[in-house]
Amino acid sequence: MAAASDILASVITPSRGDRPRALAQAGRSLDAAVARAVAQGRVRPGQVQWLVGFDGVKGLRPEVDTPATFVDFPRSGNFGNRIRDSLIKLAAGSRLLFLDDDNALTDNALTSFLGHMDAEMVIARIDVSRAFDIPLLPRPGNAQDAVRQGNIDPLCLCLSRELVTGPGRGWSGEGGYESDFLNIRRYFRRARSWVILEDVVGVYDAGRGLDPEGMNERQKGKLAKK
Repeated sequence: MAAASDILASVITPSRGDRPRALAQAGRSLDAAVARAVAQGRVRPGQVQWLVGFDGVKGLRPEVDTPATFVDFPRSGNFGNRIRDSLIKLAAGSRLLFLDDDNALTDNALTSFLGHMDAEMVIARIDVSRAFDIPLLPRPGNAQDAVRQGNIDPLCLCLSRELVTGPGRGWSGEGGYESDFLNIRRYFRRARSWVILEDVVGVYDAGRGLDPEGMNERQKGKLAKK
């Protein structure tokens, strides 16, 4: 097990606690991404940590190979914003990734992201075909094109912790449902360096339907149309 000072990447996951199967799948996807990164020499075993925060419940803890910390927070709602901010404060890694409990990383995610340690903000593409009528986000273009509403998700990002906790001011709940974009835009405006990759690093809605009781209204509507 790596010492806290040796942690390279912290993966942040807020969870409502009603998607245990999807959360377990997210954890397995992280394990696979870590295994590939270790095999390719990007990290050493134990240098990636998974931080999971449950919103007002004692959620089920999936068994994973990646060192994991599970925290049962008081009920906050607000789309997991307060939990993300709290987990960021607990993060030991110099790099932050965001993996919601109904999403998944691709096997190459960490290898792709950690190949750009010189950039404070790395933006990569994600598969959104399970949720939307387009295959990938962000759409083709440069970084400025990517950072606009409806074109980017936290799953696309690998950020310097110094950027997020310093000039980025943590993870704000301003905007409620739209806070993801507002936070990402603030980080982009305050980053001293950024890079955009063509690599696909995640699958949005990968866990949709695994926990029927945990689906949101958009996911229910998408399944109903099939």
